[in-house]
Amino acid sequence: MHIVIAGNIGSGKTTLTRMLAKHYDWEPKFEAVTFNPYLEDYYKDIGRWSFALEIFFLKQRFLDIIDIAKSGKNVIQDRSIFEGVYVFVENNYAQGNLSERDYETFMELFEQIKGLIRTPDLMIYLRASLPHLIGNIQKRGREYEQGIQIDYLGGLNKRYEEFIGNHYEGKVLTLEKDALDFEHNPLDFRTITDKIEQQLFGLF
Repeated sequence: MHIVIAGNIGSGKTTLTRMLAKHYDWEPKFEAVTFNPYLEDYYKDIGRWSFALEIFFLKQRFLDIIDIAKSGKNVIQDRSIFEGVYVFVENNYAQGNLSERDYETFMELFEQIKGLIRTPDLMIYLRASLPHLIGNIQKRGREYEQGIQIDYLGGLNKRYEEFIGNHYEGKVLTLEKDALDFEHNPLDFRTITDKIEQQLFGLF
C-alpha cells in the first residue's frame, strides 16, 4: 500500500508522515530536502535555479517510487511526484521562473515517467491558510525558508486547489489543517486516523 501526504510548505506533512508511520507501522519515505544540492541556491535566486531544482526533485521522486514498488511494504510518503509537477513546477512557470523551453522539456520528461508509475492508494491533502503556513515556517526556523515570499506561497495554495480539483485522478482525503493540531492533540490525531481507515477499509 502506498499513501501520500500532500500540502504546501509549512502545512505539517513531515510531522503527519512521521506520526502515521509510527501509528500504523508503515515505512516512511521523506522528501529530499536536507541533501538537495540546489535548495539554498533556489531560495536565493528562484529564476536561476528553478529548472535544476525541479529536475532534481523529479529524479528523486521517481527513484522513490521505484523503491516503494520494489519494497513490497506499506509506505507513507511525504509529498508526491504529482504535486511536485502540477503544483510547484506549474507555479514556477506561471510566475516566470521557468522559461518556455525549460518548462516544455520538463513536462515531456514527466509525461514519459507518468506512463511508468501508478497512482497512490490514498492521498491525504493538508489544506492550510497563508497565515497558518507562515506561522509554521517561522516557528520551525529553517534559514533557507525565511525568505519565501507570501505571493509565492499564495500561488502554491492556488495551484494545490487546481491540482486536487482538476488534475489528480486518485483517491483524496482533504484535511483542514488550520482546525487541527494533530501533533499535540490526541483527539485531532484520532479524527485523522478514523478518516483514513474509512477511506482505505470502509470502516465506521
